[in-house]
Amino acid sequence: MRALSTSVALIVVMAYAVLSGTWVNRHPGWYAGLGKPTWQPPDWVFGVMWPLNFLALGVVSWLVCYRYAHGSRVLWLVVLICSVALALTWAYVFYVPHHLQGAALALSGAALLTWGLWALTMRVDWLPVLILTPYAVWMSVAATLSWAYARLN
Repeated sequence: MRALSTSVALIVVMAYAVLSGTWVNRHPGWYAGLGKPTWQPPDWVFGVMWPLNFLALGVVSWLVCYRYAHGSRVLWLVVLICSVALALTWAYVFYVPHHLQGAALALSGAALLTWGLWALTMRVDWLPVLILTPYAVWMSVAATLSWAYARLN
Protein backbone atom coordinates (compact mmCIF):
# COMPACT_ATOMS: atom_id res chain seq x y z
CA MET A 1 0.00 0.00 0.00
CA ARG A 2 2.88 2.40 0.63
CA ALA A 3 4.10 2.06 -2.94
CA LEU A 4 0.57 2.61 -4.26
CA SER A 5 0.10 5.69 -2.06
CA THR A 6 3.43 7.09 -3.17
CA SER A 7 2.58 6.46 -6.82
CA VAL A 8 -0.77 8.22 -6.46
CA ALA A 9 0.82 11.21 -4.72
CA LEU A 10 3.60 11.53 -7.31
CA ILE A 11 1.12 11.25 -10.19
CA VAL A 12 -0.96 14.03 -8.59
CA VAL A 13 2.12 16.25 -8.26
CA MET A 14 3.20 15.56 -11.85
CA ALA A 15 -0.31 16.28 -13.16
CA TYR A 16 -0.27 19.50 -11.15
CA ALA A 17 2.99 20.61 -12.78
CA VAL A 18 1.96 19.68 -16.32
CA LEU A 19 -1.60 21.01 -16.26
CA SER A 20 -0.81 24.27 -14.53
CA GLY A 21 2.01 24.92 -16.99
CA THR A 22 -0.31 24.20 -19.91
CA TRP A 23 -2.90 26.74 -18.80
CA VAL A 24 -0.43 29.39 -17.65
CA ASN A 25 1.07 29.62 -21.14
CA ARG A 26 -2.27 29.74 -22.92
CA HIS A 27 -2.62 33.54 -23.40
CA PRO A 28 0.72 35.18 -22.49
CA GLY A 29 -0.23 38.53 -24.01
CA TRP A 30 -3.31 38.77 -21.81
CA TYR A 31 -1.30 38.32 -18.63
CA ALA A 32 1.34 40.84 -19.70
CA GLY A 33 -1.38 43.47 -20.09
CA LEU A 34 -2.75 43.11 -16.55
CA GLY A 35 -2.17 45.71 -13.86
CA LYS A 36 0.19 44.12 -11.35
CA PRO A 37 0.53 44.70 -7.61
CA THR A 38 3.59 46.76 -6.68
CA TRP A 39 4.83 44.03 -4.36
CA GLN A 40 4.74 41.22 -6.92
CA PRO A 41 8.07 39.39 -7.28
CA PRO A 42 9.83 39.58 -10.67
CA ASP A 43 8.71 37.01 -13.24
CA TRP A 44 11.95 35.01 -12.95
CA VAL A 45 11.11 34.24 -9.30
CA PHE A 46 8.02 32.33 -10.45
CA GLY A 47 10.17 30.37 -12.89
CA VAL A 48 12.45 29.32 -10.04
CA MET A 49 9.87 28.80 -7.30
CA TRP A 50 7.34 26.62 -9.10
CA PRO A 51 9.76 23.84 -10.11
CA LEU A 52 11.17 23.89 -6.57
CA ASN A 53 7.64 23.71 -5.16
CA PHE A 54 6.77 20.71 -7.35
CA LEU A 55 10.01 18.99 -6.32
CA ALA A 56 9.28 19.72 -2.64
CA LEU A 57 5.76 18.30 -2.96
CA GLY A 58 7.17 15.16 -4.55
CA VAL A 59 9.77 14.66 -1.81
CA VAL A 60 7.27 15.34 0.98
CA SER A 61 4.77 12.97 -0.65
CA TRP A 62 7.35 10.22 -0.70
CA LEU A 63 8.37 10.84 2.94
CA VAL A 64 4.80 10.94 4.18
CA CYS A 65 3.68 7.89 2.22
CA TYR A 66 6.52 5.83 3.60
CA ARG A 67 6.28 7.04 7.20
CA TYR A 68 2.53 7.34 7.83
CA ALA A 69 0.18 4.58 8.90
CA HIS A 70 -2.44 3.69 6.29
CA GLY A 71 -5.36 5.77 7.64
CA SER A 72 -3.26 8.88 8.15
CA ARG A 73 -1.68 8.42 4.74
CA VAL A 74 -5.11 8.29 3.09
CA LEU A 75 -6.21 11.48 4.86
CA TRP A 76 -2.99 13.22 3.81
CA LEU A 77 -3.51 12.13 0.18
CA VAL A 78 -7.12 13.35 0.17
CA VAL A 79 -6.04 16.79 1.42
CA LEU A 80 -3.21 16.86 -1.14
CA ILE A 81 -5.58 15.97 -3.97
CA CYS A 82 -8.13 18.60 -2.90
CA SER A 83 -5.43 21.26 -2.57
CA VAL A 84 -4.00 20.43 -5.99
CA ALA A 85 -7.49 20.38 -7.53
CA LEU A 86 -8.13 23.90 -6.23
CA ALA A 87 -4.71 25.11 -7.37
CA LEU A 88 -5.40 23.71 -10.84
CA THR A 89 -8.82 25.33 -10.76
CA TRP A 90 -7.04 28.62 -10.11
CA ALA A 91 -4.67 28.11 -13.06
CA TYR A 92 -7.52 27.28 -15.41
CA VAL A 93 -9.97 29.96 -14.19
CA PHE A 94 -7.29 32.68 -14.10
CA TYR A 95 -5.63 31.98 -17.44
CA VAL A 96 -8.39 30.54 -19.63
CA PRO A 97 -11.75 32.26 -18.95
CA HIS A 98 -9.99 35.06 -16.99
CA HIS A 99 -12.38 35.06 -14.00
CA LEU A 100 -10.03 36.73 -11.55
CA GLN A 101 -12.27 36.69 -8.47
CA GLY A 102 -13.16 33.03 -8.93
CA ALA A 103 -9.49 32.26 -9.42
CA ALA A 104 -8.56 34.12 -6.23
CA LEU A 105 -11.20 32.20 -4.30
CA ALA A 106 -9.90 28.87 -5.62
CA LEU A 107 -6.30 29.73 -4.79
CA SER A 108 -7.26 30.86 -1.29
CA GLY A 109 -8.89 27.46 -0.75
CA ALA A 110 -5.77 25.75 -2.07
CA ALA A 111 -3.59 27.80 0.29
CA LEU A 112 -5.79 26.93 3.28
CA LEU A 113 -5.69 23.25 2.39
CA THR A 114 -1.93 23.47 1.96
CA TRP A 115 -1.62 24.72 5.53
CA GLY A 116 -3.86 21.81 6.54
CA LEU A 117 -1.48 19.50 4.71
CA TRP A 118 1.39 21.18 6.54
CA ALA A 119 -0.33 20.51 9.90
CA LEU A 120 -0.92 16.86 8.97
CA THR A 121 2.71 16.57 7.89
CA MET A 122 3.86 17.72 11.32
CA ARG A 123 2.78 14.29 12.58
CA VAL A 124 5.48 12.64 10.49
CA ASP A 125 8.71 14.41 11.26
CA TRP A 126 10.35 17.81 11.15
CA LEU A 127 12.07 17.21 7.79
CA PRO A 128 8.94 16.98 5.60
CA VAL A 129 7.46 19.98 7.44
CA LEU A 130 10.62 21.96 6.77
CA ILE A 131 10.51 21.00 3.08
CA LEU A 132 6.78 21.84 2.79
CA THR A 133 6.94 25.21 4.58
CA PRO A 134 8.22 27.30 1.62
CA TYR A 135 5.45 25.86 -0.57
CA ALA A 136 2.78 26.72 2.01
CA VAL A 137 4.14 30.26 2.33
CA TRP A 138 4.34 30.57 -1.47
CA MET A 139 0.70 29.46 -1.82
CA SER A 140 -0.33 32.12 0.68
CA VAL A 141 1.61 34.80 -1.18
CA ALA A 142 0.17 33.59 -4.49
CA ALA A 143 -3.37 33.81 -3.06
CA THR A 144 -2.81 37.40 -1.95
CA LEU A 145 -1.38 38.23 -5.38
CA SER A 146 -4.42 36.66 -7.00
CA TRP A 147 -6.76 38.82 -4.91
CA ALA A 148 -4.69 41.88 -5.86
CA TYR A 149 -5.08 40.98 -9.55
CA ALA A 150 -8.84 40.66 -9.05
CA ARG A 151 -8.95 44.09 -7.41
CA LEU A 152 -6.71 45.83 -9.94
CA ASN A 153 -8.27 44.36 -13.06
